[in-house]
Amino acid sequence: MTLNFKQLHKIETHREVVVKFLLLLGVLILYFGYLSYEYGLLTGGIVAALTWSFFVLCTPVADAGFLLDFPIRLTLGIRMLYSEILVWGVAIFINLYALSYNSSAYDKTALTAMFREIITTPYPCWSIIFLSGTGTFLSIYFGDEMLDVFRHKDRVKYHQHAFKLKVIGILSLFILIFFAYYFLLNSMHINLNGK
Repeated sequence: MTLNFKQLHKIETHREVVVKFLLLLGVLILYFGYLSYEYGLLTGGIVAALTWSFFVLCTPVADAGFLLDFPIRLTLGIRMLYSEILVWGVAIFINLYALSYNSSAYDKTALTAMFREIITTPYPCWSIIFLSGTGTFLSIYFGDEMLDVFRHKDRVKYHQHAFKLKVIGILSLFILIFFAYYFLLNSMHINLNGK
């Protein structure tokens, strides 16, 4: 059996996605292991989950959710938008649980302490979550659209002028959100660089 270039490229792309996913999963497991060793299994697990949920809820790109979204899209064909909605639901639930039953877990790291401040201060901190959600879902929508372009049967649909304008609009809005997010963090004196 011989493979053509498209089939070989698809196999290589899936292999790369699996390797990246496993590497990111390995980092998460190591972080969980360190926190479990430092604070115990339950508290370490909660702190690891809170850290993950910070990156879901407070960054304007789908970084922590992308750990799940992209592999799910490639393997199961479920649009990343739907899996990201599930990711946000899980992240919100983790924080509701931690705030209700184990709020001391937020005190274990500087990042989670700052995160508790953000989620317990509606004004102006929730605007960080709002901008992050808008940026995340725009980037996920854009990613879904781009993956659709690479599907052969949809290529004709996406060569239209309207699609190009749509992409420019989405990218422009995403850049605007990113700058607003950065400005908001600076105005609130939040520095994620650790300096």
